[in-house]
Amino acid sequence: MDAVEYFEVECTEETGGNYYRRIADVVLLDHNLLRVIRKLHIFIDPEVPIFIAVGVTKKLPGIVRLRDFAEVMATDQKITISIGDETYLAPLLQILWERYGKENVSQPDRFTIVLPGDVSESGDLEDIPVFDPSESIYKDLIYALLVIQPEGFKVRRQWYGKEKFYLVASEDTLPEDIEELVREKFALMGERL
Repeated sequence: MDAVEYFEVECTEETGGNYYRRIADVVLLDHNLLRVIRKLHIFIDPEVPIFIAVGVTKKLPGIVRLRDFAEVMATDQKITISIGDETYLAPLLQILWERYGKENVSQPDRFTIVLPGDVSESGDLEDIPVFDPSESIYKDLIYALLVIQPEGFKVRRQWYGKEKFYLVASEDTLPEDIEELVREKFALMGERL
């Protein structure tokens, strides 16, 4: 497992900063997120009060498409999808039901899905995106940061995009220059928002 390249907890109180570093270590380890974080900078100022966490993830796995775990065989009468890995079966069924209607999707056994032949071209079926692992990873990251943030910080702004994320929280309203503060913390890691 690769280590995190950059991990800093910046706090206006040294003792508080040490506690929050330990809290962040434990929470990220418990949520198994150290494997996906490349850089993380946490800033806490209890006087303002404000909590800012900015980070960069390692390269995340790509979108799982139907062709990655199943075979599609088409005839004039039907399209048969043979499932090789059941992991993504439930989201696939949801997608097929939405796309073609529940009445057009039959599942004779847990490894087979059958569609009428006139429902779709089998070629584009193989490219259907079924699962995006980055979405659940970013949700897990934001959840972990909510656990790390100080108790009572209910006013929040969060964002995640391509390999970057941040969470800002406070007891009161967020400062007007919050975007500038977030950019400053990214700059400390050598990154741009």
